Amino acid sequence: MDALISLHATQPYWIWLGVGLVLLAIESAFSTEWLLWPAVSAGVVAVLTAIGLRYGFAVEIIVFGLLTAVLTLLSKRLITRVNPTDMPDINDRNARLIGQQAQVITPFLDGRGRVFISGSEWAAELEGDAAPEVGSRVVVETIEGARLRVRAL
Repeated sequence: MDALISLHATQPYWIWLGVGLVLLAIESAFSTEWLLWPAVSAGVVAVLTAIGLRYGFAVEIIVFGLLTAVLTLLSKRLITRVNPTDMPDINDRNARLIGQQAQVITPFLDGRGRVFISGSEWAAELEGDAAPEVGSRVVVETIEGARLRVRAL
């Protein structure tokens, strides 16, 4: 413990840099997004102490806490602005099909047929009365389970 106290007295930035790296390593391992801003705050305090701003351990703790709170609140606002929750998930393959054109590969009988889209064949139900011919294009309106609802162009 005496070695840590003497290290802080002579070179406090190493302690803050170590704290920041430990927090960043834990954040990288678990990806919680809770430890990212404390790690950045510890890095900022390390830089401040490295350039010669030494006010003592208590003030460094206060600066660390304030920076953590401010950066966390600002990042929450930034993330909700940049990544709104009302947007569809880009990794949802089925949701990406809505609005895309598909090619009819079997004739529609009683409003049911098959279409080819995005590299695979899908069962489809036709909206409307105009039955498209094989090889023509249709637009995907909705997805219901493993079946697409399509309309002729």
